[in-house]
Amino acid sequence: MKLKNVLIVVKDIERSKQFYRTLFGLDVVLDNAGCVILTEGLVLQKEDIWRKTLGKDVIPRNHATELYFEEANIEGFVKKLEEFYPDVQYVTQPTSYPWGKKIVRFYDPDGNLIEVGTPG
Repeated sequence: MKLKNVLIVVKDIERSKQFYRTLFGLDVVLDNAGCVILTEGLVLQKEDIWRKTLGKDVIPRNHATELYFEEANIEGFVKKLEEFYPDVQYVTQPTSYPWGKKIVRFYDPDGNLIEVGTPG
């Protein structure tokens, strides 16, 4: 068995495609009427489709999952994040840890939790 994709729920597919392209360089692999597959295996699913599929409401900012990215120049990334998304909602500010990693956590426009950390 092999994990193929990770799906996150979004309200606005176009806004989310732009967000993940601008900040993380992810490109569209497949765009299929409310379901978009991006490079690196990230899938964006429109909220109304997801709600209809499950018959349940979507709960943003639930802290149950996190997307993790690595970036050596985390200061440059945070500057880019704040330049393109000045209203970004941080969960944790950039923090250096004793084991040598620096990490920042924030929400995407739909309340999905993202962590960006330095490699290592």
